[in-house]
Amino acid sequence: MGIGTIILFFYSSLRHFLFQSTAYDLGIYDQIIYLISRGSQPISSFLGFHFLGDHAAIAIYPLALLYKIYPSVYWLFLVQAICLGVGTGLTWKLAQLAGLNQRLSLAVAIAYLLYPEIFNINLFDFHPDVLAVPAIFGAILAAKQKKIIWFILAILWILACKAVFALTVIAIGFWLIFFEQRRFYGMIAMALGIAWFLIVTQIMIPFYSGQEAAGVSRYAYLGSSVLEVIFNTFAKPQLILGRLFSLDTLIYLLEFSVAVIWWLNPKKFILLFPAIPTLLLNILSVDPMQRSLIYQYSLPALPFLLLVMIQTLAEEKPGLGNGLWSLWNKFHNHNSSETSHLFTIPHQKLPKWIILWSSLVFLLWADHTQVLGYFTRINNWPAVRNAITQVHTKAGVLTDNRLAPHLTHRQTIKLLNQVSPDFDLKAFDYVILNLRHPWPDTKDLGEKYATQLKAKPNFKLTYEQDNVLVFKRN
Repeated sequence: MGIGTIILFFYSSLRHFLFQSTAYDLGIYDQIIYLISRGSQPISSFLGFHFLGDHAAIAIYPLALLYKIYPSVYWLFLVQAICLGVGTGLTWKLAQLAGLNQRLSLAVAIAYLLYPEIFNINLFDFHPDVLAVPAIFGAILAAKQKKIIWFILAILWILACKAVFALTVIAIGFWLIFFEQRRFYGMIAMALGIAWFLIVTQIMIPFYSGQEAAGVSRYAYLGSSVLEVIFNTFAKPQLILGRLFSLDTLIYLLEFSVAVIWWLNPKKFILLFPAIPTLLLNILSVDPMQRSLIYQYSLPALPFLLLVMIQTLAEEKPGLGNGLWSLWNKFHNHNSSETSHLFTIPHQKLPKWIILWSSLVFLLWADHTQVLGYFTRINNWPAVRNAITQVHTKAGVLTDNRLAPHLTHRQTIKLLNQVSPDFDLKAFDYVILNLRHPWPDTKDLGEKYATQLKAKPNFKLTYEQDNVLVFKRN
């Protein structure tokens, strides 16, 4: 847990230190947490409305206590690394509870830490999704150990992390009632999940944002509101069948499971039931990012994938270690010892094979190559660093996506593409541009701003070095 936390914290901090982090979503959450810590309304200038109108992530509020100690975005990297690192220990605990020995339990925990999305989401700024990871594991453990108070607290925290997680909680409740013989626990989860889902989607998010819940536009072919999308998913199956049974879906499910695929027995797939809302949302979305392990969208399903792996390892006969091949041989009546021998891993060697395969998948699917790309864009790093220090007040700032997270401790900060170049820029006292390494989407805008601001009498170019420019209002 400690090693994982340190490694994750190092990489996310390095990315930010090299000016490679972005406003979405790191800048958004850094700004709103800073505003909360200062007693101001957490209205994100990037979003244009109160942050609860985005994902209703009320779990963000306690993080403001850290900013009261010292306001720094590095708190978010540390909290994120801890939450993901703690998942290692909780995975180990689940393995121990299932009866796996020490070596196998440790191998499963390492498989979790090497799961590509863990590294990728940690590297990709900050998202409240990671705060729910320990709680999802905790809810499973509490239900299995019949610890009702811990279970309720875990469920409440999951709900507090993101509105859409209410669907995961509802699915957990259904799973506990019908498959795990934990009816009371399941009824609590279902009741809390349904109630919170209706509150946040029908009351809280529309109140704070004035619009439907974030992400509904990704399912526009199913409807224009949350309830309409849900209704049409079941009432009009012809709308979704093409997406469910497609090559994209097959590839997505393969990428999702490949890190542990040799230790998944299809007979245990019922343990994946609570992951259905997450997987279904990703499959049905028109946004391909939701089907990529580079982003956070599959994270809530990971604990249940590992649960299938753990139960497979716990119940297979020693020396098998391969649920898929076991089922394949059974369906094809392969009873020969030769076939069995080909796909059998000695029980004592299973931990090594699990770690070896997980390491291989990590090398192929984790976005660690992105780190090398950072060093191709930092040859004017000192100039960028100096430019940031030119901002001496908490006044409004206009800048690009990579510089924004370093200037979010203020009420007004916008990205170049959020303001028209013809606008008089009354809301901003500073405009900061990195013309050598601009954000790709706003490269032309940056150059246009630089030309126009040099001709504006109310702005003065106060800093220019290595194609980094700072304009200050006179």
